[in-house]
Amino acid sequence: MEKLKIVFLGDIVGKSGRKALALFRNRLMDSYNPDFIIANGENLAGGFGLTIEKVMELKDLGINVITTGNHVWDKKDFVKQLDHLDYVLRPANYPDGVPGRGWGIWHINNIPIAVVNLQGRIFMDPIDCPFRRMDEIMKDYLSGVKVIVVDFHAEATAEKICLGYYLAGRVSAVIGTHTHVQTADERIIKEFTGYITDAGMCGAIDSSIGMEVKDAIERIIYHIPRKFSVAGGKTQLNGVFIEVETSTGKCLRIERIYWKEGDDRN
Repeated sequence: MEKLKIVFLGDIVGKSGRKALALFRNRLMDSYNPDFIIANGENLAGGFGLTIEKVMELKDLGINVITTGNHVWDKKDFVKQLDHLDYVLRPANYPDGVPGRGWGIWHINNIPIAVVNLQGRIFMDPIDCPFRRMDEIMKDYLSGVKVIVVDFHAEATAEKICLGYYLAGRVSAVIGTHTHVQTADERIIKEFTGYITDAGMCGAIDSSIGMEVKDAIERIIYHIPRKFSVAGGKTQLNGVFIEVETSTGKCLRIERIYWKEGDDRN
């Protein structure tokens, strides 16, 4: 039985997130020897959006595909680059006409692997339906692809869980992102589809979802606009490891990754 080993990393938040990836890269390779690495990078540059320089930094660290979410549009100069970067995805359910693409197919040892980026609508912008859009993508473009990984960038846990069950048996994994807090509900739905509500984040441990706690507290107390800054200090790396049967696309194993800087295995 031939298998693909895939690592998915939660939202990489600014300089601290990139530091975490560099710090734990060797441990990641030694522990899992992944064939393919996906990372959500919508917070790469200062915690909001991406730049080409930060994207190349991730590529140099071995990331194969960078998924995103609602913050993909924050850096206007980068938005202009989206049409030219086939390894950077934006959510597929934005309306037709926006830059970039929401899914792609890559080949590992002649085995096609599809990555699809979707965005939720509950407590977020009311864009096109991610459920119907995924049906369209699978019908029109992925009919012959067995290994399919979905990054569902969404706020509501219920919406993420519903998509997991909606796609169960049809995709290899549905991995939630956006909230930056790793959930402990990793499982295989209907003995086929790997699932977790949120993969967590790569960034500062002492932070409010990667940002300075002081800034976040003042924003909550005073309820006025406040610029957030990426927190520093010790970092964490969050994500999941999945093992997929290539002939069927079935997820055989899903394991949470939650490593902290300063533990005895850095």
